[in-house]
Amino acid sequence: MRESLYGCNFYKSSCISTRRIAIITVDQLPDSRRAILLALKRQGPATIAQLAAQLQLTGEAIRQQLLQLQREGWIEAKITRTLDRGRTGRPATSYHLTEAGDHLFPKHYDALNVAMMDAIAEELGPEALKRILARIAEEKVGVTEAAIGSLPLAARMQALKDWYLKDDPHMELEQVEDGFRLIERNCPFINTAMNRPALCSVSVNALTKVLGVRVTREEKFQNGDGRCIFRVHANEPVDPATWDFRLESEM
Repeated sequence: MRESLYGCNFYKSSCISTRRIAIITVDQLPDSRRAILLALKRQGPATIAQLAAQLQLTGEAIRQQLLQLQREGWIEAKITRTLDRGRTGRPATSYHLTEAGDHLFPKHYDALNVAMMDAIAEELGPEALKRILARIAEEKVGVTEAAIGSLPLAARMQALKDWYLKDDPHMELEQVEDGFRLIERNCPFINTAMNRPALCSVSVNALTKVLGVRVTREEKFQNGDGRCIFRVHANEPVDPATWDFRLESEM
């Protein structure tokens, strides 16, 4: 989720991309927290008392685990009022999975993304897929330019450490003689990108337009490098207004 570049599946700012996306799975969590999440996934919202009875734990033990899960952003509490016969409504707190919490469970977005890219290319032609990738790049440019477009190049490069994910601990910036190197060690789209490398052209083109200089990838996950390095050629300006989207294979 973490913030990023593509819309909904491809991370628009209004979709889950603006929120935290799990980078671990439910199976990697401690037993008690995993059991609570599994219970909420299976049965929906539940109170502390219901969870305690189901998991055979004390209410206090459940409460402590729920607090930790709330801090992680994986569950949230809602207060509702129940109406018992002959009594006024009483507030009850129930807990349920957040969107980020639901992403701890297995998803198959990568296979869907690959299938959609292939369907577009086969049904409408390769140029149609290229136009769609160009549209995605333009949307990223629009969002990013609004935030950093007025900054000098060095400051823009610092801001671009959040290019894929907000507060990304796996993105580094190096200054080199003729520009910068933006180093990404944890591509959030790795499975799709490994199968359909054309997706990476979105970042290369969007970075080029945002920075107003030529950007290339000098290392790639697809080549077995274990990372992507976007080389920013500070001495090779381009005109963002006339820059046409091109696949990496065309550069």
